[in-house]
Amino acid sequence: MQIDSPSITALRVAVRRAAHQVLDHPRIFDDPLALRVLGLDADAGHGRSWLDDTPLDRVLRTALALRSRHAEDTLQEARLRGIDQYVVLGAGLDTFACRHAAVGSDNLRVFEVDHPATQEWKRQRLHLAGIAVPEHCTFVPADFERQTLAEGLRLAGFDPARPAFFSWLGVVMYLTADAIDATLRTVAVLPAGSGIVFDYVIDPELMSPLARTALNGLAVRVAAAGEPLRSFFVPARLADHLRQLGFGRIKDLSPEALDARYFRNRADGLRAGRLAHFMTAWV
Repeated sequence: MQIDSPSITALRVAVRRAAHQVLDHPRIFDDPLALRVLGLDADAGHGRSWLDDTPLDRVLRTALALRSRHAEDTLQEARLRGIDQYVVLGAGLDTFACRHAAVGSDNLRVFEVDHPATQEWKRQRLHLAGIAVPEHCTFVPADFERQTLAEGLRLAGFDPARPAFFSWLGVVMYLTADAIDATLRTVAVLPAGSGIVFDYVIDPELMSPLARTALNGLAVRVAAAGEPLRSFFVPARLADHLRQLGFGRIKDLSPEALDARYFRNRADGLRAGRLAHFMTAWV
């Protein structure tokens, strides 16, 4: 991304998440603030570009809605384990903290970690939409390639002596191997019960020819936005690496597994994209 500018990718993600609220029924992911934070009006929006419904648009918005749904489902598992610290890495225009303002009453602290320019842009968007940042949400300005995540969280009031849950969506594929490992190590040394969920792009050698073509197209678009793809993984090797870092329980979900969990019996043909897996790792 550009150093002094908000992430273009974060904006595109937010727009597609908003389009999902209007175009897809039943929704995979329900976000009543998705349109407000962008200043969009569903009733006045039909025929506008943000509601394009090409096959590519359907695939992209479905993938983005799916990853938010899965992350929040997994967060609820963590909450049942008693975890009261939630860290959203690369938060962009994620609205979880604002949608769940009442969670402050049961002591859940939310830490949103992102580039300072993106966070300032988000504050502006929330202000214009009349959406308050709840007291239980703390913005943590950070650059995964240049700053220490643990130090940034500590300064923001995060307690490393208590377990925490992390979501890391749409970020890993843009980082170097060293930056990815630095973040994973930060989570791996937290108390037992801590966990992280993230999506990652599989090694192109494991993809079908059609999926590789789709990946090439995606790579061109994000590179043009200044955010090139950098990292790809073989699922079994990634799972082994996570165990070496200190994670004890690993769960990898393929597109087929995600289809079975979230898209069964849909009449509109929506399904998980074929480029990425979801990984959850618990300490």
